[in-house]
Amino acid sequence: MDKKTSSRKGPEFCSLRYGLALIMHFSNFTMITQRVSLSIAIIAMVNSTQQHGLPNASTEGPLVDTLNNPSRSMKEFNTGASVYEWSPETQGIIFSSISYGIIVTLIPSGYLAGIFGAKQMLGAGLLISSLLTLFTPLAADFGVILVIVIRTIQGMAQGMAWTGQFTIWAKWAPPLERSKLTSIAGSGAAFGSFIILCVGGLISQALGWPFIFYIFGSIGCVCCLLWFTVIYDDPMHHPCISVQEKDYIVASLAQQSSSPRRSVPIKAMVRCLPLWAIFTGFFSHFWLCTIIITYLPTYISSVLHVNIRDSGVLSSLPFIAASSCTILGGQLADFLLSRNLLRLITVRKLFSSLGLLLPSLCAVALPFVASSYVTTIILLILIPGTSNLCDSGFIINTLDVAPRYASFLMGISRGFGLIAGIISSTATGFLISQDSVSGWRNVFFLSAAVNMFGMFFYITFGQVEIQDWAREKTLTRL
Repeated sequence: MDKKTSSRKGPEFCSLRYGLALIMHFSNFTMITQRVSLSIAIIAMVNSTQQHGLPNASTEGPLVDTLNNPSRSMKEFNTGASVYEWSPETQGIIFSSISYGIIVTLIPSGYLAGIFGAKQMLGAGLLISSLLTLFTPLAADFGVILVIVIRTIQGMAQGMAWTGQFTIWAKWAPPLERSKLTSIAGSGAAFGSFIILCVGGLISQALGWPFIFYIFGSIGCVCCLLWFTVIYDDPMHHPCISVQEKDYIVASLAQQSSSPRRSVPIKAMVRCLPLWAIFTGFFSHFWLCTIIITYLPTYISSVLHVNIRDSGVLSSLPFIAASSCTILGGQLADFLLSRNLLRLITVRKLFSSLGLLLPSLCAVALPFVASSYVTTIILLILIPGTSNLCDSGFIINTLDVAPRYASFLMGISRGFGLIAGIISSTATGFLISQDSVSGWRNVFFLSAAVNMFGMFFYITFGQVEIQDWAREKTLTRL
């Protein structure tokens, strides 16, 4: 009886596994700021080519007047020191290069993390990304080709880091705490987006655009020190974990396989409909999320007609909402499970449905409330906020159906998401280039249709039981 009780209760917020979640939150925060930093800095990096062919000093005049910045000479010096003649097409290639890099390493890094350990894979990816961020300003002076190469390699490094996380959670997260732990860690990406959008422009104005890369690259290096010092691949080998917490984690994961795997049942995975339900969910989720991340400043500027300063602040608000909803959703999901109020399959499908349905309703409503400033902002805040409820649904479903292959399958899942992001960004650019009003309406209607397809497919085929091909006995007989 005592043993059963100890397996159900364990130290929580003052425990090592929650400290791990916070460090992983910091890691995700760092990676997203490094990824988005160029989107902020490029406004100053190519500013002179966006004006009316005036010298560097005078090109800052309209922007300074818009922002009512009295420190005109200081700003001119900072932004006029290094400007580049990069066309919009070239900028598009630079922005997309990091996504192609992530796609290249998502699947192999997920597989290798399961064999060699996620600590080294994730730590190495974070370190490489941080160092490349520090060298980005220097690379820009050498030419656009080197910037594209660095961004591609940086994407490969971040692909290593993103997928390695689920290998760690497969060994550290008790089933009744998975939503909470993964949501705390995952919310770092939304919080990082909020911070970089808020302070990136201020850093560029006060210190110059290179310091955006220097500051967030340095933060990443500090995070690496914490990572390699505190993080271990499993609780059994951590020197600082308490006996009570170790026993609790081990007991809660006793039914899962802990033996290393040497092969991946690809054919069985391809035939597995619950996996395809997860992949479809990722595709739908990333379709709309990528549009919001990429085109939100453009939409706010073109529809609400606000200045650059207000546009940056408004663009950051949805991401603090997304970060909060991610954590609160994880807390609610695990509360429903721990109190036996809902079954695991019900929780996964409920949060997946809410995370796909609610943002779709908000997106469809946007074109009809464009004349209302307040209503438009509220809907834009609700879209990423409600969308992140999926983090307690299909986002972590691979830990349920195939914990031994969670990292590998997360790599494939994110690959589907990145493909959706590339397609949706391209389609959005094409639609709004034809006609702004009808283009945005079609963008949001199409996004809602994609989300609805993903929701119904996951509700129909989603499962939480460990699949036969993912069980230990299936592979040990080969």
